[in-house]
Amino acid sequence: MLIGIPKEIMYKENRVAALPETIEKFIKLGFEVLVETKAGAGAFTNDEEYQKAGAKIADNAIEVFDKSDVILKVKEPMYNDQFNKHEIDMLKENQILITFLHPAAPSNHEDVKKMQNKNITAFTMDGIPRISRAQRMDPLTSMSAITGYKAIIIAAANFPKFIPMIGTSIGMIKPANILVVGAGVVGLQAIATGKRLGGIVKAVDIRPDAKKEAESLGVKVVGFDAPSELVIGEGGYARALPEEWLEKERQALAPLVAASDIIVLSALVPGEVAQHLITKEMVETMKPGSVIIDVSIDQGGNCALTDPGKELIHNGVYICGIKNIPGSLPVHSSWLYANNLYYFVENLFKNGADDFDMTDEIIKDSLVTHKGELYHEGTLKAMGQNNH
Repeated sequence: MLIGIPKEIMYKENRVAALPETIEKFIKLGFEVLVETKAGAGAFTNDEEYQKAGAKIADNAIEVFDKSDVILKVKEPMYNDQFNKHEIDMLKENQILITFLHPAAPSNHEDVKKMQNKNITAFTMDGIPRISRAQRMDPLTSMSAITGYKAIIIAAANFPKFIPMIGTSIGMIKPANILVVGAGVVGLQAIATGKRLGGIVKAVDIRPDAKKEAESLGVKVVGFDAPSELVIGEGGYARALPEEWLEKERQALAPLVAASDIIVLSALVPGEVAQHLITKEMVETMKPGSVIIDVSIDQGGNCALTDPGKELIHNGVYICGIKNIPGSLPVHSSWLYANNLYYFVENLFKNGADDFDMTDEIIKDSLVTHKGELYHEGTLKAMGQNNH
């Protein structure tokens, strides 16, 4: 089987799905590997290094998609301006695609249907379950550490004031109030980075264990309490709140939002559409110059005003919907993600090329489309269809 590595085409996406060290591992497993020329340039890895590892170099993306049995990518398929063709249209029937698809997000439903109709076997890397056996395959965790760190850096770069308390000859400048919503891996890293920069950090999470982790970093945990059976899902992740409880959370958040200078939104339910926790009216209570970094945007976003992939100003509030934050740290993020992918592929083909173990929780949870059928539970739910 031939694994193909195309160059990522999303704006400012500098990550790559394989590095020379993982190419060598794939070849030891019996795969051939074809890498699009300059695919690793954003991560400062050149074609010669890939060739030394045993890969062949393709002149363009069309060649990679045409010759490969398995396509490994970082981000969801997009329109390729160079060839005036969508990457889904470059895929062949029965080809295997493994990438971040975020299939439950409404903006990606049409693409999922296209892959389903084209008999593409698609796996989404945001579907990896939180189990010990899957830890080294789980890019949600590895990318989240990068996202949480960089979210605060982006906020600082767009915030028109100091973050730390600064003493001047004129007087004391007060520190910025930072609110982190969602104390998972993203949130914890954002909390730690915000504290390092000297902000006054508060955190919100509906899960008792996550609250304790946030408190262990020395920040005040605020918000509201809900019954544990409503808030804790499989693997310790948050569960989507029923509408009446979601409204209670919004009410609890409203005064915190109004008092915040910087907000990082990272409240996610794996594989499902992100719930809107911050409304347009809540944004309009914030001071001009305030900043919202909505890192949940790949799954629809936690702020009702966030525009996927875009940055905007509403009533003087900067709202960031950048979708590829880990791509701004391409060296470390490519190394982490490439290894996540390697271990996923190793597990996927443990029984051979055409025999997926559909009882394997990792394979089952990450499978989106296969032989014309839609399998991904979060996507079926978001589309209002019955589970497969």
